[in-house]
Amino acid sequence: MTRPRILLVNPPIYDFAAYDFWLRPYGLLSVAGQLRGHADFMLFDFLDRQHPSLDAPERSESDRWGRGRFRSECVGKPACLDPIPRYFQRFGVPRDRFVAFLGRHRGFDFVLIQTMMSYWYPGVAEVIEDVRRVCPAVKIVLGGNYVTICPAHAAGLGADLCVVGTDLEPLWRLLGTEPDAGQAGLWEIYERPVVGALKLSDGCPFHCTYCSVPKVYKGFKPRPLERSLAELELLVSLGVRDAAFYDDALLFDANAVLAPFLEEVMRRRIHVHFHTPNALNARFIQADLAELMVRAGFQTFYLGFESHSQQWQQGTGGKVCSDELAQAVRHLISAGANPVEVTAYQVLGHPNSDLQELEASMQFVRSLGIRAMLADFSPIPGTPDGDACRQWVDLDEPLMHNKTAFPIFRLGFDEVNRFKDLQRQLNRTL
Repeated sequence: MTRPRILLVNPPIYDFAAYDFWLRPYGLLSVAGQLRGHADFMLFDFLDRQHPSLDAPERSESDRWGRGRFRSECVGKPACLDPIPRYFQRFGVPRDRFVAFLGRHRGFDFVLIQTMMSYWYPGVAEVIEDVRRVCPAVKIVLGGNYVTICPAHAAGLGADLCVVGTDLEPLWRLLGTEPDAGQAGLWEIYERPVVGALKLSDGCPFHCTYCSVPKVYKGFKPRPLERSLAELELLVSLGVRDAAFYDDALLFDANAVLAPFLEEVMRRRIHVHFHTPNALNARFIQADLAELMVRAGFQTFYLGFESHSQQWQQGTGGKVCSDELAQAVRHLISAGANPVEVTAYQVLGHPNSDLQELEASMQFVRSLGIRAMLADFSPIPGTPDGDACRQWVDLDEPLMHNKTAFPIFRLGFDEVNRFKDLQRQLNRTL
């Protein structure tokens, strides 16, 4: 039986801002990994800053931990975002390079396209348009967050199949093949990767009112330890030096999930820098866990601390209070973490921002000797806080979920800039 030829695509981003914080198409590679040996794959990752189709001046340098700027070009703003006084840009490999790639490599049976933010769908639409024009007979499959959060809208882009949530059975039926769920992601499809990602678990046990994770996963489920270790060993064997955890609740039940993983990493003498772009729950950072994380190679720590206001915290799920953040920071610094690499997120533009005490929250974070970072609020339909935003924007248009735009609609351009200036001022004093 002839093996199917499958093209994997990570689309470009259309947005006001985008930065490569260890951004990799993890879901797409995980799906492909389950078909390792049963299909022939090619990859076109528009967000690969070292993509082979880019000329040397178009490629961007990485910082010490593997982060960097995407190639970008200014494009016209969609009409609904015209009131936002910022440049709108397309981030990623130029469109004509993809069209040329399709022309050279005809004969794909399927194209699998990963989606991420709902408001990034113009990049998905662009890819579908080019594939249909150059390879009209190919079957196109969409999966990921945008499809799950906005299934009706995604269905209108013209794909042959939209995989909603984590149920991949419709995909396996379309492909006509059996998956092997124990396989690691198909990381070897990259040429000389230096940055990778991994997950030890799926889902989250909490139900924060602003978060989409409960819409995607049903509860919290650890992954098999050996599978996670095999994925990390694959990454390191390929040359990866920096690995980001994509878990939504990395520290939950750490004694049963994270701690055994890290102990085995050290026992096997696996040397890699670990990073945590998804917010860590500071409540779970005790002294012994902080010491273990630092010894095992954690370099950056991003902590979720959306507000200093106890009333706001209780109203959004009660994830972490100020005393717990302060204690976590003390444990991390005592364990040897660099304070400059410890960052606490605060949400900017939340619908209940009047209760948030945002400026006081930022000052509190700075008093702990760590960095403050504003995380712009994106209203996600189907979440309590997202649906509360319908009084300001039309959530049926995914472009209005944009995290740069919504805080400006909610608070005004000048107020948003005031908070961002304050963030820069506070971080300069570190």
